[in-house]
Formats: sequence, C-alpha cells, structure tokens
Amino acid sequence: MTFIDTHIHLDGEEFAADRDEVVARAKAAGCSAMFVPAIDLAHLSDVLDTCSRYTGYAYPMIGLHPEEVRADWREVLDTMKRQLVHESPFIAVGEVGLDYYWSREFENEQLAVFEEQVKWSVETRLPLMIHCRKAQNEMVKILRRYRKELPGGVFHCFTGNEHEAAELLEFDNFMLGVGGVLTFKKSNLPSVLPAAVPLDRIVLETDAPYMAPVPMRGKRNESSFITYVISMLAGCYDVSEDEIMRRTNSNVKSVFNL
Repeated sequence: MTFIDTHIHLDGEEFAADRDEVVARAKAAGCSAMFVPAIDLAHLSDVLDTCSRYTGYAYPMIGLHPEEVRADWREVLDTMKRQLVHESPFIAVGEVGLDYYWSREFENEQLAVFEEQVKWSVETRLPLMIHCRKAQNEMVKILRRYRKELPGGVFHCFTGNEHEAAELLEFDNFMLGVGGVLTFKKSNLPSVLPAAVPLDRIVLETDAPYMAPVPMRGKRNESSFITYVISMLAGCYDVSEDEIMRRTNSNVKSVFNL
C-alpha cells in the first residue's frame, strides 16, 4: 500500500542540499504523491520549480499564508490571482487561513485576505488548504458565508478537541490533516480522533520540514516519516496500517482532482 503527503514544504531551503534523496526516501517508504503549499509571492516560483522537477509526483498550491500578510496584501493577491487564472498546475488554494498565535497586528488584513482566497476556491473549484491557529471562531464565521459553494479542502495540522473537530466536520468534503502531533506525548489526538472523527474525514500530512513525529521529533521532518503516524493511527482506530492508507488515499481523491 501507498500513502499521500498532503502538506510538505518541499521547496524550503531546509531541503536544498538533499531534495532528491528526500524524495527517494519518500518513494521507498510508500509515498505516492506530495502536495506542496505556497506561503507568499516570493516563494511561489520556488514551489513551481520544485514541483516541475518532480512532475506527476509533487503538486503545487497557490496562496498567501496568514503569517505573511502585510500592508501590501492587495497587490500580492492581485498578482497571485493573475497567476492562478493564467496557469493551471495548481491543485489547491493554500496555504491560507488565519493565525493570531503570535500577533494580531494584521488581524483585519488577515480576515480580508482569507475571505478573498475562499472566493478563489469557490470560483476555481479548487479545494482549500487551511492553516488556523487561535482563530477558529473567526475562520468558521467566514467559511459559513460560502458553505453551500465550497468545493472542499483540508483543515491542516488539526490539534483540537472533540467540539472543535465537530465544528470543522460540519463543512462537507473537508478533511482534517493529521501528522506528527498525533505521536507527541502530550497530544490529545489519540483520544479525540477516534471519539469524534470518522476515518473517512482524515488525510495524512507532514508539514515537513516541521513537526517531525516521535521517534524523530527534533529532527527535520520528511515524508518518509509518515509511517510513524500511520502506525499510531492504526492503533487509535484499531485497524490495520493498510486500512489507514487505503482510507486516507480515498479521502484525498475525494477532495483533490489528481
């Protein structure tokens, strides 16, 4: 069986020295595809270049990450939108969302940027790859305005409780992205996921180079490490690892047009 890494920053400088080897290890571990989000305009060309290097294996997204929102957000979005309309390699609008963890300096701008990119998803029928920290209420409020029009997407790096999971699962064809956090000692996910999230609403991810799972925690993360997450998920749901891969692959295909 194989699996899909729905969120890896493969374009990052952390992989500059051994990107080919990282991809080779991923393939050897059973990873059949990687989805690569954009975070800003400056790195969009890196995302496209990286994915073109691994055509048919690494797939690009387009979006402005909430932590990268600045006063020039209108110009950035205008440029991105033109690229989205005139180029067709993108499989999702992402990584987009809201993040008030460190600062609320650009709170209103983040809200405007996120809503605009939600509109892109509705217009293009591309799914959303959503990043959200300390802002679920605000995020849900925006998404509910477009609830009947949204094509679907992923709530990336889910770490919430049962109530938060239930609220997110109200959105049809949206999945929860699960990665290394599941394996952390203090994580509540081993109890929350089987209690509140059916297997047909989960996709696998790394967020590499960040968030490496135990026993690799503290090291640079990469797609081959998803096997540790699969093993943990299988235990949580009392199913085989093959079943985890089969179900999560099916979930990916229901959201993304590959």
